[in-house]
Amino acid sequence: MEGRTYRYFRGEPLFPFGHGLSYTTFAYDELEVPARVGMGEEVAVSVRVRNTGRRAGDEVVQLYVTDLEASAPVPIRSLAGARRIHLEGGEARTVRFTLPPRQLSLIDAEGNRVVEPGAFEVSVGGKQPGFAGLADAATTGVVTGRIEVVGTALRLPR
Repeated sequence: MEGRTYRYFRGEPLFPFGHGLSYTTFAYDELEVPARVGMGEEVAVSVRVRNTGRRAGDEVVQLYVTDLEASAPVPIRSLAGARRIHLEGGEARTVRFTLPPRQLSLIDAEGNRVVEPGAFEVSVGGKQPGFAGLADAATTGVVTGRIEVVGTALRLPR
């Protein structure tokens, strides 16, 4: 799929997914992800989102996953969850996500959906991670952590 879909695009888009405009600003901190999880376990992710401006505003909190050690071609990052929240000026809230094993899986050369052991990057924020310059949304942020999936590869049902 290289060169055919945005999920594999390595260039600098003018406006990446999640690049929005706001009358306020948001900050992210206190990302909590487990350092290690067993094969087939769900992964609990939480982050604190703070409206650092004076005006109330809505923020779409986005969760992205990147398989750092995949044995097959995988997207640069995959949107694994999103939640819209409303925060008054100065208000903060903890947002929680649960990643089922399927969100950490890939399709192998035989066409099977599998979860492989290895490192995954989890990013949560109001925009896609990894962009700078004109493509960066200045009104929001992103925090990133790593998860190590341990155990023997797990084949999932189709």
